[in-house]
Amino acid sequence: MTADQLSKNKQLVEDFIQDLFTKGDTGAVERYLDPGFVSHDPPFPGAPEGPEGMRQAAVLFRRALPDWHSDVEQLVAEGDLVVEVFTASGTHRGELMGVPGTGRTITLRGVNVFRVAGDRIAERWGVLDQLALLAQLGLTSPGSP
Repeated sequence: MTADQLSKNKQLVEDFIQDLFTKGDTGAVERYLDPGFVSHDPPFPGAPEGPEGMRQAAVLFRRALPDWHSDVEQLVAEGDLVVEVFTASGTHRGELMGVPGTGRTITLRGVNVFRVAGDRIAERWGVLDQLALLAQLGLTSPGSP
């Protein structure tokens, strides 16, 4: 794979993340994800499979945290894979996981691996720091297993 294609794959992932999660543009799902997109690790418990799960994740977070934005700390591309290391945050204004808005800043860190096929994202594997998110919402203590 050429350096130019690797750069294009990284830009595709960056644009998808910024459009969907930072801007809240749910149409990004149709623009960037392959219709057969598979999320091997659902973005939240009970999320639907496929592209709709990603759309609902964005809606869930932006409804609860209207200024939600994702800061990409690192993008690494090799072959058809792009690895994203990110920190996302926003002000907790609405209900999230049963917890009413607190006005506090909520932060979520994670790593996603995306597989690009042609000009679309075809697969996602992700690890999100859900324990830290639960602790910030007061649903568990930071030292809980």
